[in-house]
Amino acid sequence: MERARNVAVLVYEKVDLLDIAGAFDVFAVSGNWGKDFKVYTVGDNQRPVNTVSGLTIQPKYSLENCPLPDILIVPGGLGSRTEMNNATTTHWINQTAARAEIVLSVCTGALLLAKANLLDGLRVTTNRNAFDLLREIAPPSATIVEDVRYVDNGKIVMSAGVTAGFDAALYVIARLFGEERALATASKIEYHWHKDVTTAALQQNDVFLIRKALIED
Repeated sequence: MERARNVAVLVYEKVDLLDIAGAFDVFAVSGNWGKDFKVYTVGDNQRPVNTVSGLTIQPKYSLENCPLPDILIVPGGLGSRTEMNNATTTHWINQTAARAEIVLSVCTGALLLAKANLLDGLRVTTNRNAFDLLREIAPPSATIVEDVRYVDNGKIVMSAGVTAGFDAALYVIARLFGEERALATASKIEYHWHKDVTTAALQQNDVFLIRKALIED
């Protein structure tokens, strides 16, 4: 693709700030600040929304005037449990996904994809605390995958909770431009990209590092 890809990041009331900022920054940094990716926020309307942590965000576009995204990012947060029942939003996600190259859900953004009828026959994942709810609303043909950072279904890529969104976004960069670009992006934002690592393995490693730090201290 010669032109810069449009990357739309959906925002809504009580969305998780890190879900938004992590994926947003990965694409912004990797895209050389507009050369390869044009990253922007979009909301149900252009009224400000409050993140779970209290930061107020002004969406750049509304669902009605948003440029057609090549990549759609659907973040999670406490508000996803309400927003998934917003028929206007889920209809827009469904229609946008049909024309998008890639749809990336982060954390409980998976709930919105389920309500948008995008998960039929797919391998799906989400935040570990939302697996039961995802099982309730996902189609019977969907397979819930636990203990992974992300899953790739082709057009639909889904990450586990919060920081796994960094890993999934970097994975998408690698798909589009190669692993070297993804690694360079991770280096620029000083993030250790967890490639093909299970959540369980990461938890064990985190425990090891904490214990090691306590011993050395």
